[in-house]
Amino acid sequence: MEINIKRLTDSAKLPDRGSALAAGYDLFADVTEDVTIEPHETKMIGTGLAMEIPVGYFGGIFARSGLSAKEGLRPANCVGVVDSDYRGEIKVALHNDGEVARVVTSAEKIAQLVVVPFLSVSFNEVDKLTDTDRGEGGFGSTGKH
Repeated sequence: MEINIKRLTDSAKLPDRGSALAAGYDLFADVTEDVTIEPHETKMIGTGLAMEIPVGYFGGIFARSGLSAKEGLRPANCVGVVDSDYRGEIKVALHNDGEVARVVTSAEKIAQLVVVPFLSVSFNEVDKLTDTDRGEGGFGSTGKH
Protein backbone atom coordinates (compact mmCIF):
# COMPACT_ATOMS: atom_id res chain seq x y z
CA MET A 1 0.00 0.00 0.00
CA GLU A 2 1.28 3.45 -0.86
CA ILE A 3 0.33 6.48 1.24
CA ASN A 4 0.75 10.05 0.02
CA ILE A 5 2.66 12.15 2.55
CA LYS A 6 3.56 15.83 2.59
CA ARG A 7 6.35 17.53 4.55
CA LEU A 8 4.99 20.73 6.04
CA THR A 9 8.46 21.91 7.08
CA ASP A 10 11.96 21.37 5.73
CA SER A 11 13.00 19.71 9.00
CA ALA A 12 10.21 17.09 9.09
CA LYS A 13 11.39 13.46 8.96
CA LEU A 14 9.40 10.84 7.12
CA PRO A 15 8.11 7.90 9.18
CA ASP A 16 10.64 5.12 9.54
CA ARG A 17 10.22 1.41 10.15
CA GLY A 18 12.53 -0.03 12.81
CA SER A 19 12.70 -3.47 11.19
CA ALA A 20 11.41 -5.21 8.07
CA LEU A 21 8.45 -6.79 9.89
CA ALA A 22 7.59 -3.94 12.29
CA ALA A 23 3.90 -3.03 12.26
CA GLY A 24 4.58 0.54 13.35
CA TYR A 25 6.39 3.37 11.63
CA ASP A 26 8.26 5.72 13.96
CA LEU A 27 7.05 9.32 14.06
CA PHE A 28 9.59 12.05 14.83
CA ALA A 29 9.23 15.34 16.68
CA ASP A 30 9.42 18.37 14.43
CA VAL A 31 10.09 21.19 16.90
CA THR A 32 12.13 24.39 16.46
CA GLU A 33 13.43 24.19 20.04
CA ASP A 34 13.54 21.57 22.79
CA VAL A 35 10.19 21.02 24.53
CA THR A 36 10.14 20.29 28.26
CA ILE A 37 7.23 18.20 29.51
CA GLU A 38 6.84 18.46 33.27
CA PRO A 39 5.64 15.50 35.37
CA HIS A 40 1.95 14.72 34.70
CA GLU A 41 1.83 17.35 31.96
CA THR A 42 0.78 16.93 28.32
CA LYS A 43 2.22 18.86 25.39
CA MET A 44 1.25 18.73 21.73
CA ILE A 45 4.26 17.76 19.59
CA GLY A 46 4.08 18.23 15.83
CA THR A 47 5.62 15.89 13.28
CA GLY A 48 5.66 18.37 10.40
CA LEU A 49 3.81 15.82 8.28
CA ALA A 50 0.37 15.49 6.70
CA MET A 51 -0.80 12.37 4.91
CA GLU A 52 -3.63 10.72 3.02
CA ILE A 53 -4.66 7.59 4.88
CA PRO A 54 -6.66 5.44 2.41
CA VAL A 55 -10.44 5.15 2.79
CA GLY A 56 -11.29 2.12 4.94
CA TYR A 57 -8.20 2.62 7.13
CA PHE A 58 -7.08 4.90 9.94
CA GLY A 59 -3.67 5.79 11.27
CA GLY A 60 -3.34 4.57 14.86
CA ILE A 61 -0.79 6.53 16.88
CA PHE A 62 0.64 4.27 19.58
CA ALA A 63 3.30 4.65 22.26
CA ARG A 64 6.83 3.54 21.52
CA SER A 65 7.62 0.86 24.08
CA GLY A 66 11.12 2.16 24.88
CA LEU A 67 9.99 5.77 25.28
CA SER A 68 7.10 4.86 27.56
CA ALA A 69 9.01 2.29 29.64
CA LYS A 70 12.29 4.22 29.97
CA GLU A 71 11.16 7.85 29.81
CA GLY A 72 7.52 7.70 30.97
CA LEU A 73 6.28 9.44 27.80
CA ARG A 74 3.21 8.19 25.95
CA PRO A 75 0.37 9.57 23.83
CA ALA A 76 -2.05 11.24 26.27
CA ASN A 77 -5.08 9.61 24.64
CA CYS A 78 -3.28 6.23 24.68
CA VAL A 79 -4.10 5.63 21.01
CA GLY A 80 -4.55 8.53 18.63
CA VAL A 81 -6.71 8.17 15.54
CA VAL A 82 -5.88 9.83 12.21
CA ASP A 83 -8.96 9.53 9.99
CA SER A 84 -8.71 9.06 6.24
CA ASP A 85 -10.30 12.46 5.54
CA TYR A 86 -7.90 14.43 7.81
CA ARG A 87 -5.31 16.49 5.94
CA GLY A 88 -3.77 18.57 8.74
CA GLU A 89 -0.48 18.09 10.54
CA ILE A 90 -0.11 14.83 12.43
CA LYS A 91 0.50 15.78 16.06
CA VAL A 92 1.06 13.69 19.16
CA ALA A 93 -0.30 14.77 22.55
CA LEU A 94 2.67 13.49 24.57
CA HIS A 95 2.08 12.93 28.29
CA ASN A 96 4.74 12.57 30.99
CA ASP A 97 3.67 9.85 33.45
CA GLY A 98 6.94 10.17 35.38
CA GLU A 99 8.05 12.28 38.32
CA VAL A 100 10.88 14.01 36.41
CA ALA A 101 10.66 16.58 33.63
CA ARG A 102 11.44 15.14 30.19
CA VAL A 103 12.83 16.99 27.19
CA VAL A 104 11.75 16.26 23.62
CA THR A 105 14.25 17.27 20.95
CA SER A 106 13.87 17.79 17.22
CA ALA A 107 13.92 14.52 15.21
CA GLU A 108 13.40 12.43 18.37
CA LYS A 109 11.14 9.38 17.96
CA ILE A 110 7.91 10.21 19.83
CA ALA A 111 5.32 7.60 18.78
CA GLN A 112 4.58 5.01 16.14
CA LEU A 113 1.97 5.00 13.42
CA VAL A 114 0.16 1.78 12.48
CA VAL A 115 -2.19 1.84 9.49
CA VAL A 116 -5.26 -0.20 10.46
CA PRO A 117 -8.34 -1.29 8.49
CA PHE A 118 -11.76 -0.79 10.04
CA LEU A 119 -15.35 -1.68 9.28
CA SER A 120 -17.87 1.06 8.64
CA VAL A 121 -21.07 -0.02 10.39
CA SER A 122 -24.58 1.20 10.98
CA PHE A 123 -26.36 0.75 14.29
CA ASN A 124 -29.72 -0.98 14.48
CA GLU A 125 -31.61 0.02 17.63
CA VAL A 126 -33.57 -2.90 19.15
CA ASP A 127 -35.55 -3.54 22.33
CA LYS A 128 -33.74 -6.80 23.18
CA LEU A 129 -30.33 -8.31 22.42
CA THR A 130 -29.68 -12.01 21.92
CA ASP A 131 -28.80 -14.04 25.05
CA THR A 132 -25.29 -15.39 25.67
CA ASP A 133 -23.69 -17.46 28.45
CA ARG A 134 -21.83 -14.36 29.64
CA GLY A 135 -24.83 -12.07 29.59
CA GLU A 136 -24.17 -8.74 31.30
CA GLY A 137 -21.00 -9.83 33.12
CA GLY A 138 -18.61 -6.89 32.96
CA PHE A 139 -15.08 -6.09 34.02
CA GLY A 140 -13.28 -9.16 35.32
CA SER A 141 -16.33 -11.38 35.05
CA THR A 142 -14.75 -13.91 32.69
CA GLY A 143 -11.78 -14.58 35.04
CA LYS A 144 -13.93 -15.92 37.90
CA HIS A 145 -14.11 -19.66 38.46
